Amino acid sequence: MPDLVDIPAGLLFLRDDRLGTRWHVNVPAFRLARYPLAGPGGLPLTGLSWYDAVALCNELSVEDGLAVAYAIDSEEVSCDWSAAGYRLPTEAEWQYACTGGTPAYRYGPIDEIAWYDGNSGGRPHPVGRKAPNAWGLHDMLGNVWEWCWDLYDPATYGSYRIFRGGGFADPERSVGSTVRRRSHPTFAIEDLGLRLAQTLMA
Repeated sequence: MPDLVDIPAGLLFLRDDRLGTRWHVNVPAFRLARYPLAGPGGLPLTGLSWYDAVALCNELSVEDGLAVAYAIDSEEVSCDWSAAGYRLPTEAEWQYACTGGTPAYRYGPIDEIAWYDGNSGGRPHPVGRKAPNAWGLHDMLGNVWEWCWDLYDPATYGSYRIFRGGGFADPERSVGSTVRRRSHPTFAIEDLGLRLAQTLMA
């Protein structure tokens, strides 16, 4: 069973500099894994497409006896937000949790909190080696990017999904709470992984 942290409800402001838009989201309380999902040696799991990530959420839910969050029919995926199973965080949940209640670009000095191109040696590192944010979440910035549930901009990019957080190969400027990236849900690369989220049951 993953180590999940209860995240309190709150209000978050999001922006898309490309479109020049800004909006707010009321984020209900939820749970988020303390670390990115890791494999042998504590290294974050990478090379996972968005489709791989949602399938893995379901697989881990079944292993833990939880009702799965995702209905997967080929390339069509829907989410049951009331299910107890593991899921990807929404973009708003991810950014809200990253800031740890303090809406700053980073929750600490970059070398203390993140693996990036200035200190990673060009490789991922075991999760949890850097300082956490105020809510006890490690590696929210740096080490590996993390898939989110959301579509980026369906009108322009179709099925492209969002990932957040920056990775071990990224420059300092790309490792911050508001940086948004996107790619096709079949895209997979060595610095892109995931972090499990869970809806709080009433």
